[in-house]
Amino acid sequence: MNPVAPRDGVAILASRVRPEEKRIIEALQRRGVRYDRVDTRQLWGAAAGGRLPWRAVLNREIGYFRAVNAARLLEARGALVVNTAAATEICGDKWRTTTALVEAGIPTPRTALALTPQAALDALDGIGYPAVIKPLIGSWGRLVTPVPDPATARAVLDHVAALPSPQSRVVYVQEMIAKPDGDIRVIVVGGEVVGAARRRGEGWHTNVARGGSTEYFAPGVDVAKVALAAANATSADLAGVDLVADPDGRLLVLEVNHGVEFAGF
Repeated sequence: MNPVAPRDGVAILASRVRPEEKRIIEALQRRGVRYDRVDTRQLWGAAAGGRLPWRAVLNREIGYFRAVNAARLLEARGALVVNTAAATEICGDKWRTTTALVEAGIPTPRTALALTPQAALDALDGIGYPAVIKPLIGSWGRLVTPVPDPATARAVLDHVAALPSPQSRVVYVQEMIAKPDGDIRVIVVGGEVVGAARRRGEGWHTNVARGGSTEYFAPGVDVAKVALAAANATSADLAGVDLVADPDGRLLVLEVNHGVEFAGF
């Protein structure tokens, strides 16, 4: 991390190089853009460090805490980081995403945060069944569990109560929205919709990482408007906005992804 002048090129922060990062690297090579892949597991910097050698930093770190702190570290050194630490903090935490969307008046499924598994049972009674229990931080639909009734919820929450991390015992619960036609992933870059895909899965999950399939989807004005508003509400310059239509046809935002994957897009 020694300063180099003049600043040029792009840093790609990634401890793991996925198909998306390979495609980004290939695109930079085709355009003759100098780049450095920076493994965040080896990244460090002094509080009073000098200028960085890159014009911009693309934060592709998959680990939430490393992604946030890498952005903080490099922003403190004057780097333009996409996405910013602030956007990554919001999008990487489901509750913070929800509150940002609600404050902006963007429709979302009914959601509650319970500080203990026992309180989560009361929250689920308030939201109603069927519902979904989700971890605050996570991706690819991991540990996202549909609960059709109180008995299932108690069984799941008994397991949650036994988890060792206090953070894991804070429970995010949400009403379940039926997705017979799947959901829609819209990719927003720099305040513009660059495309969309409809995602379907054999089960409840539609994540491509969990075996979901995608097909081309032409976003209309309504879809684009909601996706742009969601990206703006979370301050994400690069966002994957997941939407679903409720039984009345109203578009709801499920989440906003800061390190969006586009395999199958």
